[in-house]
Amino acid sequence: WLQDEYGLRVDDLSFLPLGADEASAVYRAVAKDKTPYFVKLRQGLFDEVSVLVPRYLSDQGIGHLVPPLPTMSRQLWANLDAFKLIVYPLVEGRDAYEVPLSDDNWRRLGRALKRIHTVELPPALASRLPQETYPSRWRHMARTFLESAEGGVHDDSTARELDVFLLAEQQVVAELIGRAERLAAALRAQSPGLVLCHADLHAGNILIDGSGDFYIVDWDDAILAPKERDLMYAGGGLMGAGRTPQAEEALFYEGYGQTQIDAGALAYYRYERIVQDIAVFSEQIFGESGGSADREQALRYLMSNFLPDSTIEIAYRSDKTLWV
Repeated sequence: WLQDEYGLRVDDLSFLPLGADEASAVYRAVAKDKTPYFVKLRQGLFDEVSVLVPRYLSDQGIGHLVPPLPTMSRQLWANLDAFKLIVYPLVEGRDAYEVPLSDDNWRRLGRALKRIHTVELPPALASRLPQETYPSRWRHMARTFLESAEGGVHDDSTARELDVFLLAEQQVVAELIGRAERLAAALRAQSPGLVLCHADLHAGNILIDGSGDFYIVDWDDAILAPKERDLMYAGGGLMGAGRTPQAEEALFYEGYGQTQIDAGALAYYRYERIVQDIAVFSEQIFGESGGSADREQALRYLMSNFLPDSTIEIAYRSDKTLWV
């Protein structure tokens, strides 16, 4: 397939145990000229903007991206039976959880994000991007799991542990859901301006290569939204260890520049991200999706939000809204 679609004669193709998306598998391919490639095979739903956006941004001269490579017919993916085949240059590196961003990379991340937020998208591409609607999906799911924990009877030990944890933290979870809902309603009424956002800019989606340079990856959630959808990550407790939230923000905005921040939007996105974590990981654990090790890891991820100085405490401390 790689030879037929991309003209790549491959000497080696190795599976990479990366990511949590059950619909995708990724591989390291090495061509005969020793050039390495990152190969993604996706089954089922495929949003074309996930490859169109980084390719367009790269073509506009915006760096720190890994754009998909074109096929021999100049397409950004190949159709192979029930699959999509996508090929990228391979970045040999580790994510920003493993290798914290340097001071200079924090500033450069700010500059790169400012360019992304101010880029002019062609109408054909902009029309394909979803627009922010502040949906209630994750809040509804989290509330459902919270209510079911009271009478939950599970054979799985991890699910039983989650029941106990949710019951112990039910007041906090209910407050997070309520704050997110009230802020969402206010933002719908305000209709703030929308820009192109990556929307999932945590440390796991920033790769650091051997030279110390960084790359923003995984554009599956690209959306037109208030800029705070991305700005919430700097200082939000999702960018790895090593710096206080205040230090992260100071370095980031040295690069991003002065900008007016909507306090309500920033608070909403921080609360909503925590609620989404609770919903997604609860669904995985209660649905017994994946192996026991995966469910145990999901529980640790969920519980980490409640640790001292983690995302919940940061969201409360940084919430400047007076009407919530």
